[in-house]
Amino acid sequence: MTQFSKIELNYHDSKASVVPHGAHVLDYHPAGQPPVLWTSQLALFQDGKAIRGGVPVIWPWFGSHPTDAEKSSHGVARNMAWQVLGVTESAASFSLLPASENSHPLVDGRFECQLDVILDEALTVKLTTKNVGDSPFKMTAALHSYFHVGDATQIAIKGLDGRTYIDQLDSNQRKLQQGPIQIDQEVDRIYINSTDTVEIHDPVLGRVIEIQKEGSLSTVVWNPWIEKSKRMADFGEQEYLEMVCVETCNAADDQRTLVPAEQHSLLTRIFSRPND
Repeated sequence: MTQFSKIELNYHDSKASVVPHGAHVLDYHPAGQPPVLWTSQLALFQDGKAIRGGVPVIWPWFGSHPTDAEKSSHGVARNMAWQVLGVTESAASFSLLPASENSHPLVDGRFECQLDVILDEALTVKLTTKNVGDSPFKMTAALHSYFHVGDATQIAIKGLDGRTYIDQLDSNQRKLQQGPIQIDQEVDRIYINSTDTVEIHDPVLGRVIEIQKEGSLSTVVWNPWIEKSKRMADFGEQEYLEMVCVETCNAADDQRTLVPAEQHSLLTRIFSRPND
């Protein structure tokens, strides 16, 4: 599937895997269940390219660069080789260090970044950024989780009822969520001022995926639907039916500014259980 060497994690009969490229979690298989994370059959596994699926690390900016539209979308961390700090049977840690061989001209060496992946009864992914410079460091970020579903048109995404969202497909208008989120068209929304746990209720696969989070006041829900799928070289035309993104973020109003020596952690914890 990939030219990158995979680190396999195991906890009882549950499994997950992660690659140092992007510190990217590729898959998560709870014991006796279908995969919880989704990866495109057309995903690219190449140096300098992001992997379409799993849990890409979006850092140090979410979406377009705030001041330079020529810079790559969603930052640089997902395209870079991270250093492996340590691996146990059920956990792995990675670092992106300043002034090192994997530094990047689009970030200026004022940070240390660490990603921890822990497999137990759930899957936990934690991104920690520390300002090691002598001036404030501004950042946005996301754990851009792609979830595997039986049929995107039949799922119900619960937990954000009554929250305001930025509709990125409608001139960034701010709207109010009413009831569960249904997928019947392209969806690209940033839910703001939210610490909520979100649940994906999937009647086809007979399960609920629960996404808890810490260090986040924003959640993105995304599905490219039909026409956008056709425009993406690393996304199959019908694969929009198999996935939905529910992303734990620091995005939009949730920009973080770290003063020297300050650090911030963005954490997602993913459970899967049978339908209620």
